[in-house]
Amino acid sequence: MTSKGTLYLLPVWLGEAGGTELLPPANIALAERIGLFFCEDMRTARRMLRRHSRAIDLDAIEMHVLDKDTPDAEIARYAELLGTRDAAIISEAGMPCIADPGARLVAQAHRRQVAVVPLTGPSSLLLALSASGLNGQQFSFHGYLPREAAARKQMIKALDQQARQTGAAQLFIETPYRNDALLADLLATCSGDRLLCIAIDLEQPGGSVHTRPVKAWRNAVPLLGKRPCVFILGR
Repeated sequence: MTSKGTLYLLPVWLGEAGGTELLPPANIALAERIGLFFCEDMRTARRMLRRHSRAIDLDAIEMHVLDKDTPDAEIARYAELLGTRDAAIISEAGMPCIADPGARLVAQAHRRQVAVVPLTGPSSLLLALSASGLNGQQFSFHGYLPREAAARKQMIKALDQQARQTGAAQLFIETPYRNDALLADLLATCSGDRLLCIAIDLEQPGGSVHTRPVKAWRNAVPLLGKRPCVFILGR
């Protein structure tokens, strides 16, 4: 099968601050010419495209919802559109398909021999890891930890042990409104000498990255609130 189109992975901003100076010019040009988009939320995607360029005619583009609840049959229907023309996946923040449901469509693209092209742009996970001082040679991303308290604490114990035994950095995230509950469990469960990095509001005003032993965090517990965070355990 010879594909006539390419599926692009179009990164977006990590927050409300920032303009086109934060994205490569090639991304802006591509966003202006693509007519088919897949996204988690149409309203957010339209706002992101407007931030890319005022020249984009939002009424002329074709857009489809691709989220965690999209049925397999709908993904298959989307896949039929691939290869007929260029298309793009947009995430809610940062890089598509990383902690993002877009990977389901990318898998279909590979099955259909449609070219998949990732574009340069922000990834909160890699930005946090690079600034953490923890092991960038060996690391694991665990997505969201369990919502139920007992299961979450059990998972934290396992990550604490992995960090101690392997030295690999252990990355995970949380829904912002549960940030402080997760931090409380981390400080109550992890070894005092375990290093914990908290990267918050990356690429945004007031954003920060701090790595300290758990025992030091216990002495000065920050209030994270509903701000996007990446957490990393290491040794």
